[in-house]
Amino acid sequence: LVLSMAGAALTLYLTVTHYTFAGPAFCGEGSDCDLVQRSHWGQLFGLPVSFWGLLLYLTLGHIAWRFRNPEWHWKSAWTLGFLGACVSIYLTAVSIFVLEATCFYCLTSLVLLLAIVVLVSFQKPKDLPEFRWPVWLGLTAGSALVVVVVMHFSFQGVFNAGTGPEDPYLRDLAIHLDTMGAQFYGAFWCPNCVTQKEAFGASAHRLPYVECSPNGRSSPSAPACVTAHINAYPTWLIGGERFTGVRPPEELAQLSNFATRRE
Repeated sequence: LVLSMAGAALTLYLTVTHYTFAGPAFCGEGSDCDLVQRSHWGQLFGLPVSFWGLLLYLTLGHIAWRFRNPEWHWKSAWTLGFLGACVSIYLTAVSIFVLEATCFYCLTSLVLLLAIVVLVSFQKPKDLPEFRWPVWLGLTAGSALVVVVVMHFSFQGVFNAGTGPEDPYLRDLAIHLDTMGAQFYGAFWCPNCVTQKEAFGASAHRLPYVECSPNGRSSPSAPACVTAHINAYPTWLIGGERFTGVRPPEELAQLSNFATRRE
């Protein structure tokens, strides 16, 4: 119960700072922590990952406080704790190996979940009928794998609006930008670059996008980005002029002299 409430307090704080745009303490703009929190791995099904973590910790706290049947108490607590730990390990691996950054708050949550799993493991009732660790681990590991795979597909955009029907205006604007020779320079780990692509929905793949960090965040920039002297993401080159930061489609239409109006 104590560990669950500590996790609930942590994730509640992160959820509140997400919606108030205040930013967590010791997580300044441009820091590793900020990069992790604002990356597209920081949101799941349109909600911050911290919110889902809050629900998990509150459920674990409810189990610890209210469940009196020893078997159901232990099985439900261990299953949820194990699922949460597996998800946290997956997200930590993404932050380290993909974003090449770490977040103190995320690592704290991982430690809390691992502590819950270890503690509950030692609390297992001795008289559980027909209980065998190999079978139990196989069942819960299979469930955790399904959850992580669904999350991975979500982060890859399988369930996002970007895979749906294209907006005719956004489609034509993206084609226009590409045809006129405009360039959109960005990096896969850049939160603002993700926001820029999301503004075009299912037509994002039509944008004249140039990936400046194909080999990872700490690797040298792509030659095309070095030649163009790109030092901020996203950067647009339109008609010989340079524009940095996220630009709404309507502004990009004006900058590129796109005549068609949105219906």
